[in-house]
Amino acid sequence: MSERSPAPGGLALVESLVNTLDIESGTDALDTADGRAPFGLTQDEIPDARALRESLRATLLAHAGHPPHGAVTPLGELLAAAPLLVRVDAGDGSAALAPAHEGPLLSRVAAAVAEALVAGTWSRLKACEAADCYWAYYDRSPAGRGRWCSMRVCGARAKMRRYRAKD
Repeated sequence: MSERSPAPGGLALVESLVNTLDIESGTDALDTADGRAPFGLTQDEIPDARALRESLRATLLAHAGHPPHGAVTPLGELLAAAPLLVRVDAGDGSAALAPAHEGPLLSRVAAAVAEALVAGTWSRLKACEAADCYWAYYDRSPAGRGRWCSMRVCGARAKMRRYRAKD
């Protein structure tokens, strides 16, 4: 839905996972092998991936100042099960949290969240406020007050609804 560029760093993984569900059309990319491939998911892992996706969406809605879209497992509870380790670069001594095992989606998401927390970018990943959208986007606005994934679509619709409500 969004014409925005992808989120930076590991947040692109989080953004793309949340955006596997198109709420307006009801299409879920996790229903197809091609849609699951970027996340390395098997058929058996789909329920956990969907729970993670909706927990992330609720958190991204909170980043934008909106209530959750439904009851979900708190993101902190899900990420607590993700094994991470500290990797230290022998060359320059830099350190970063990384998944203990490269495969599991939960660990990769946890590492992405940790990276974004350190970089100060975590709260810039938001969900569109339009109830028929909730698409994830990275808010690059100077003040960090973006409200919609797309001004041309969701923003225009919201403005048109407000305009019509004035009549």
